[in-house]
Amino acid sequence: MGCLIILGIFIALAVLGAIVGDRNKTASSESAPAPAGASSGEPAFETPQESEEEPASTLTGPQSNAARTAANYISMSGFSREGLIGQLSSDAGEGYDVGDATVAVDSLNIDWNEQAVRSAKQYLSMTGFSCKGLIQQLSSSAGEKYTASQAKYGAEQAGAC
Repeated sequence: MGCLIILGIFIALAVLGAIVGDRNKTASSESAPAPAGASSGEPAFETPQESEEEPASTLTGPQSNAARTAANYISMSGFSREGLIGQLSSDAGEGYDVGDATVAVDSLNIDWNEQAVRSAKQYLSMTGFSCKGLIQQLSSSAGEKYTASQAKYGAEQAGAC
């Protein structure tokens, strides 16, 4: 279990480093590929960006900013709903108000099952997992915080089961 927590911390630090280090690069690459991704069938990347623009007029300033930040995170890595809200609202993360982060995440049309598949594939690319172990890592409150059904779907689709 300790190794899984360390692995989770490593992944979180890598994602955070990529976000902080490539913030300008990510913003420019997201705006150009959006139409291409939509036509190539990559809903995990494009759906949040498209949805972010539509409800922007109904979101407050902080909520709109949190939605943009959430879309950036989703474009780089798989996140569960709870994990993304936590990343946005954590003092060690972005520091948004929990309510603003929740509204922002819920304003985006994110396929959480697809996010679970992405997370599962990321774990499997670094080390081996049993089906049960990967589901536990994906659904654990100390791990990725996916629902049990999302974690099971992710592990199965990633080939661990």
